[in-house]
Amino acid sequence: MSAVDDASPRLGRYIAKIYGNENVRAFVPPPLPPNPPMRMDGLQRILEQANQSVGRLDGLASVVPNLSLFIYAYVRKEAVLSSQIEGTQSSLSDLLLLENDEAPGVPLNDVQEVSNYVAALNHGLDRLRGGFPLSLRLIREIHEVLFSNGRGSDKQPGEFRTSQNWIGGTRPGTAAFVPPPPELVLDCMSALELFLHEDRPDLPILIKAGLVHVQFETIHPFLDGNGRLGRLLITFLLCAAGVLREPILYLSLYFKQHRPRYYDLLDRVRAKGDWEIWLDFFLTGVRDTAEEAADAARRILALFEEHRRKIEKLGRPAASVLRVFEHMQRHPIVSIPGAAEHIGISAPTVAKSLEHMRQLNLLREVTGRQRHRLFVYDAYLAILSEGTEPIR
Repeated sequence: MSAVDDASPRLGRYIAKIYGNENVRAFVPPPLPPNPPMRMDGLQRILEQANQSVGRLDGLASVVPNLSLFIYAYVRKEAVLSSQIEGTQSSLSDLLLLENDEAPGVPLNDVQEVSNYVAALNHGLDRLRGGFPLSLRLIREIHEVLFSNGRGSDKQPGEFRTSQNWIGGTRPGTAAFVPPPPELVLDCMSALELFLHEDRPDLPILIKAGLVHVQFETIHPFLDGNGRLGRLLITFLLCAAGVLREPILYLSLYFKQHRPRYYDLLDRVRAKGDWEIWLDFFLTGVRDTAEEAADAARRILALFEEHRRKIEKLGRPAASVLRVFEHMQRHPIVSIPGAAEHIGISAPTVAKSLEHMRQLNLLREVTGRQRHRLFVYDAYLAILSEGTEPIR
């Protein structure tokens, strides 16, 4: 699949600006969909594979006994991965420790960013489920939640930028890419909103999601958080279109694993209008990510069933231990007081149940303290944490 010629209307335009004493060229993308239309013949096979993989994942979600448990875990894993791409060093364990009111192992600002991402994702999904359209208003709301507190709260949360930003370099004059000037951001975003709502039977939803992601990243409408919000838009679009009934597909791990290729292809779309090669990469990521998510879900279910059978052999204590065990399926790091409060049973009963589980080698105590102890469901957390090692 070759790029289009230099005169193609697929290519954007550059606007000359002066920032400081430097001449800068800010890029303005043409509105979607690409013109001339994309050559779909080379994408049909990977599109079919991606659709099948997403369908299987969505079908698996419909038979999972406790889907909310998986959503809880997937949302947090996505928050960690997407924030890592932006430079945070927090891990899934750090986020879970913060949620247990424990100090994480990295700067608090890093974990606060991840926690804000969880809140932003949940806010967007709640609004979509309530019938609110995927719109510029909702995008601004999500951004406001993303920067509600902590680092970046001074970067105009919930407002499109009114100054120039850039990608790479220390100033616009040395940047690798300069997005549209601030006075054109609203026009670009309004055109993107029209495309979001346009009924295009000729554009499969996965293709549309791939187009929207690049366009949003190219416009870069906010002073900060564009990468995280651009990745969220993929999931929001699939949920809003009914392709996914629940938010269980996220591409941040794929983008993290293929970062040089990902950035290179974004630049290639901007410079050459080569949407086809980007979409091949994007659809491959959708297929692989959906298959990996389905595989992880099956392994987690098998793990839970194996450990449940071990607990049931305990006899009389089994009933209380199973209640704590079910709590740890949602919260793989727990304290005794926190678990007691959530489950509604006494702290001594929780302590005894955790000890039974420790003796069965289902969890371990990680503090070594007599008080304020923390217990980790290691085997489960290991599956959840796959791929979330901080980028060094």
